[in-house]
Amino acid sequence: MPGPLIDISNLSKTYTMGSKPLEVLKDLTLFVDQGDFVAIMGPSGSGKSTFLNILGCLDRLTSGTYVLDGVDVSHASDNGLSEIRSSIFGFVFQSFNLIHNLNVYDNVSMPFLYAKNSKEDILKKTLTAIEDVGLSERIHHNPYELSGGERQRVAIARALVNEPKIILADEPTGNLDSVTGSAIMEIIGKLNSRGTSIILVTHDKNIASWAKKLLILKDGKFI
Repeated sequence: MPGPLIDISNLSKTYTMGSKPLEVLKDLTLFVDQGDFVAIMGPSGSGKSTFLNILGCLDRLTSGTYVLDGVDVSHASDNGLSEIRSSIFGFVFQSFNLIHNLNVYDNVSMPFLYAKNSKEDILKKTLTAIEDVGLSERIHHNPYELSGGERQRVAIARALVNEPKIILADEPTGNLDSVTGSAIMEIIGKLNSRGTSIILVTHDKNIASWAKKLLILKDGKFI
């Protein structure tokens, strides 16, 4: 039996604020299997985004262990973390993080900028990802020509173009109305049904209800 995709034990994160240490995350343990859909909720300042950044190898833990897809990444080098990020994760953010002077195709194909894929492979994967989010007819449009929901679809296409094992979503519907947010969650749910693991941070109980597991983070601890 393969082990969990994510295996975190006794994870803590401390920042130094002046001369005082500030412990943001405290002794967290988490197991995520391939195909899981996990929602993390909690009040502002509870450590949700910090935890998501550590999961995505964008930030480092202070103590504890983090084994990702069988590899201990707790003390990996910056280059090692960068390679892991590009091979395992897709990221979706509340603010979309699109490049406004690039069209939909160029935004979605950005993860291939330093890849060694052939032009044919990049074309095929990019077009497939755009089709998966229902934006084939908007492929030559720039982000400023799109609605908020369409921009988030572009961000999701960019996140899935590399066929990641895990999509990390930080408030992916936070800037959208409820109807558009539900449409975005339909897409994320469809990705999960295909076997992609989803870890999602949200303030919205309706959004969290899409997940198979719900974690509540308060004062840096799961409750």
